Amino acid sequence: MHRLLIKLRTVWFVLNVVILTIIFGCIGLIGSVFERRGKMVSWVAQTWSKIVLFIGGILYRTIGLEKLDPNGQYIFAANHESAMDIPLAFGALKYHLVSIAKIELKKIPILGWVMTAGGHIFVDRRNHSKALKSLENAKASMTKNPRSILIFPEGTRSLNGDIKPFKKGGLVMAIQLGIPVVPIALCGTRDVLGKNGLLLNPQELELRIGKPIRTENIHFEDRQQFVADVRQEVVALKNQWKNAE
Repeated sequence: MHRLLIKLRTVWFVLNVVILTIIFGCIGLIGSVFERRGKMVSWVAQTWSKIVLFIGGILYRTIGLEKLDPNGQYIFAANHESAMDIPLAFGALKYHLVSIAKIELKKIPILGWVMTAGGHIFVDRRNHSKALKSLENAKASMTKNPRSILIFPEGTRSLNGDIKPFKKGGLVMAIQLGIPVVPIALCGTRDVLGKNGLLLNPQELELRIGKPIRTENIHFEDRQQFVADVRQEVVALKNQWKNAE
């Protein structure tokens, strides 16, 4: 009986997320006609994220926000283990924030349109040359319209919660643009809704923020070590959460 109630709650949650996505997507599309820099769409994403967490009965807290400049521009590098990572990150980070997303999302009606209007960056991970071209276009776009970026350097979600090796793409772009990289750990999202999980399990989440890493003096030839250092910071933040439980 208890498991049935959980399944019903999960179905109710998913239906609400779909409805909210359509409603807020339409608001974002309309707003983007009048505000072309994507800030309106960013506000829509933040509001949508907070409501999604609320209707799921999911509490969250942010640790380390005082380390950041409220008016700063950052590339946030996060671990990735659940579909709940997006609502947690966009709900907790109060910035004009976009993501580097897989090209397949661009083809989804409403969601893809809104992400395009909001200035999100799409990358074809199956085609290396196209992926590099997308990042080059992103660099030009970031110079013209500054904003912060959320990246998941693992490339895909972790099945077991262990943080996998980081890919270089988005972090190399940070070096080339001279934008500080902020390691962040998204904690507890896999327990709420894992990659292959079909049941919603509400509990408190945490977003832990590390110290921004300046990139102006990091050379391209040092990129491998830089990527390893960023990953190690994310791992350390995740371990802090584990040890605090």
